[in-house]
Amino acid sequence: MLRLPAVSGRFYPSDPAELTALIRQYTTADKNHASITAKACLVPHAGYIYSGHVAGAVYARIAIPRRILILGVRHYPHGEKAAILSSGAWRTPLGDAPLDEPLADALRAACPLLREDSVAHSSEHSLEVQIPFLQVLQPGFTFVPVALGTAHFEDLVSVGEAIGRVLAVAGEEILLLTTSDLNHYENDATTRVKDHKAIDRILALDARGLYDTCRNEAISMCGLGPTVAMLTALRSLGTTRPELVGYATSADVSGDFNSVVGYAGMLFT
Repeated sequence: MLRLPAVSGRFYPSDPAELTALIRQYTTADKNHASITAKACLVPHAGYIYSGHVAGAVYARIAIPRRILILGVRHYPHGEKAAILSSGAWRTPLGDAPLDEPLADALRAACPLLREDSVAHSSEHSLEVQIPFLQVLQPGFTFVPVALGTAHFEDLVSVGEAIGRVLAVAGEEILLLTTSDLNHYENDATTRVKDHKAIDRILALDARGLYDTCRNEAISMCGLGPTVAMLTALRSLGTTRPELVGYATSADVSGDFNSVVGYAGMLFT
């Protein structure tokens, strides 16, 4: 199937030249850092004006491979709770990005919770906004989109363990690209305190601790599920070097400190 863009012109520019120039602006590499090979990354998924610079700082640090698993959240109540797409392509203003059928097949075989479902992906922005970055930075890449709507810890662990098994035997580099925003719609000071409690658990690779902290502290991290699954996979892959690349809130752009969203960019090597 061909999945058409749902948020082009709203979350990111619909003009190809403008979109490419904006991504180049956000991903200008820090001259003090060489590109590194990362097992995974965590990037935000708000409109580019708010979080594109945080995501771009992460992408600028990575030597992006040609195969990518994008683990996002299902914001809307329609479709499967663990939705995968296995064939076809996703269109953006920069062209069509093909899906990685062999990787999707391996993931479905390893994790019965994953169900083929276009409905969960049709309007979901968390994965879509990553595609133009990848098209500019790694032309010719293939990817598998997974959108998680489940909030059950045991299900998230099952997905993460399956991802870990598949990546461990893949025989080539595959980036686990996970996307989440952090706390939503509280004031800036409160959000920064809450966000860093979540960030501390992510840096500790503590899936259970992150899940419990977000629940107990009322941290409205929309991609909690994908992040728990990512941390579970990384534990099995032997990741020992997490890094916080950047942090911001929407107030840094909007000037509205009364109701903000938090954004973190992280690497895992």
